[in-house]
Amino acid sequence: MTEQLSLPMYDIDHAATRQLTQAIADLLAQRGLETQIIWPDNLLAHWQDARLLLSQTCGYPLVSSLPDVKLVGVFHSTAAGCEGACYRSFLVARAQDKTKTLADFHGRRAVCNSADSHSGYNALRYVVAQQPVAFKQVIFSGGHRLSLAALRKGAADLAAIDCVTWALLQRYAPEEQQGLAIIGETPLSPALPLITSAATSDATLAELRSALAALVKDERYRAVCAANLISHFSEVDRHFYHPVQEWEQAAARLGVAQL
Repeated sequence: MTEQLSLPMYDIDHAATRQLTQAIADLLAQRGLETQIIWPDNLLAHWQDARLLLSQTCGYPLVSSLPDVKLVGVFHSTAAGCEGACYRSFLVARAQDKTKTLADFHGRRAVCNSADSHSGYNALRYVVAQQPVAFKQVIFSGGHRLSLAALRKGAADLAAIDCVTWALLQRYAPEEQQGLAIIGETPLSPALPLITSAATSDATLAELRSALAALVKDERYRAVCAANLISHFSEVDRHFYHPVQEWEQAAARLGVAQL
């Protein structure tokens, strides 16, 4: 029975994330789908669980590690840098480097949240491959917020940060952006996918999409959506995420198989 519900990717303000998750759970309950809200530690195992009813993953794990999950759709965000069902990463450095461009970071240190992240790693690898930039060192922080902390402490010089994460921090934890500046951005790419287990029936998938469409249209949930920077919901399929894989392949062709 598919029953697990989670929204782990943009949990910047936990109260706002909990309210959003509960709103979705309520809408699903109205459609006869009882859920268990969880906060998973092992995301990949959670996304591969046959009991998964709804979660949000990253586009890179979707194309590289989750071949069997079904696509439910994608939220549109009001965050600066987003357009429709797409988002981008901001290239962030310390404020003292705010007049520099990506090329100026040749021979310096990059920090990425993880090697399976599209916004923090794959997108950075893609833009680096477009020009002769090689980093002296690449470290992995474990999360976008930890990458920003590494910049503030001087442990690294450049990071690619999901623009939705950046906007949520601007709203809920602006102190984490102090002393930092955006010095560039990546092109647009497909926003984070909402997924369900391969075991989910087509009828249940239709109910999931109905609930998410209602979430963004129902006046009762307007404040909840606004608190999470959500404006719309769109149904998408796997073809929508081909650019994520294409960026990886393009970087490899240009000699940047890894940072």
